[in-house]
Amino acid sequence: MSDKPKVVLAFSGGLDTSYCVKYLSEEKGLEVHSAIVDTGGFSAEELEEIATRARQLGVASHRTLDEVKHYYEACIRYLVYGNILKNNTYPLSVSAERVFQAVAIVNYAKSLGATYIAHGSTGAGNDQVRFDMIFDTLAPGIEIITPIRDQQLSREEEVAYLRRHGVEIDAGKARYSINKGLWGTSVGGKETLNSWDYLPESAYPTPVTATEERIIELQFEKGELTGLDGRQYEHPVQAIRELQAIAQPYGIGRDTHVGDTIIGIKGRVGFEAAAPLIIIKAHHLLEKHVLTKWQQYWKEQLANWYGMLLHEGQYLEPVMRNIETFLTDTQQNVTGKVRVQLNPYRFQPLGISSPHDLMSAKFGTYGEMNRSWSGDDVKGFTKIFGNQSKIFHLVNGEQGDR
Repeated sequence: MSDKPKVVLAFSGGLDTSYCVKYLSEEKGLEVHSAIVDTGGFSAEELEEIATRARQLGVASHRTLDEVKHYYEACIRYLVYGNILKNNTYPLSVSAERVFQAVAIVNYAKSLGATYIAHGSTGAGNDQVRFDMIFDTLAPGIEIITPIRDQQLSREEEVAYLRRHGVEIDAGKARYSINKGLWGTSVGGKETLNSWDYLPESAYPTPVTATEERIIELQFEKGELTGLDGRQYEHPVQAIRELQAIAQPYGIGRDTHVGDTIIGIKGRVGFEAAAPLIIIKAHHLLEKHVLTKWQQYWKEQLANWYGMLLHEGQYLEPVMRNIETFLTDTQQNVTGKVRVQLNPYRFQPLGISSPHDLMSAKFGTYGEMNRSWSGDDVKGFTKIFGNQSKIFHLVNGEQGDR
């Protein structure tokens, strides 16, 4: 066993984290243990390629941390319960998974007895804050090292350093930055760096190959997607992946999110998230039928806070557990089927079927007839319901007229 201090490096296999491996071992004299956290964005082949890359760079050990189901259980299901879309657009594809990657890394570092944790974030984005905050909260005694942020090196300088240490690496930079995860794929490129341009078709990793209209049926049980087209799945993660495979080839769920970053600047990012968008919209439609007005109102208020805090890396704030408890409690009757029509580049929820549907003909049909009250009941209710407004205008006369 080495007597060098241990550092756990959040490793992706790209240029920045490859540089970090060599810098931490050669310049800092540390025993480097790399780890990658799978939150649903990697194939088995991709994970093996990353592991091979880490070993070639000379790490003391490499570990793949499988967090897919935990990520769903501890986060995604609450994003569905809350119908959470940042700025009514973005399903928090990347920001949510970064928090859970950070938690997994710090827990792994503690299990190894590491002295340091390192990550390859730059000083320009949200991830540096999310990682640092989680690390410092869960392991305040472990020092954080951020070579890329601290040294502000260019890509050319990183490549040159690696070559001096016998590591050949592709110096080219992909035209688009792609980040895939269970809850969507982000796409960044030159078009997202300004406020005018829009990502071209070629920027998205999934080509549009489905052209025939299709109607699918989503089954929800207490707010969770459990089935598709009559087939039941052991875990919602399987249902999400199947829905993604069906809907992504339609080009559904593509958009550009414009938001406020944690560090106070505006940012744009493209994304494709067919399954998340369909699930959220279908779930929301089902809730309109089975929840009361005030349940929906307070859900929306708290869900907005939940999404904002999660986006800003505040997952460990205790109020998040309080909001999760509330959201879970609202889902007891969110059970039923939702029909959704798929077409190229768009989808439309068509209708629902639920044993808890409050739009029951037993009590009346909107605009047609009622069975629970009389015309005289409505007259009395209307008089009392508008009484305060009537008094205001009588007291204030013309001053109260608008």
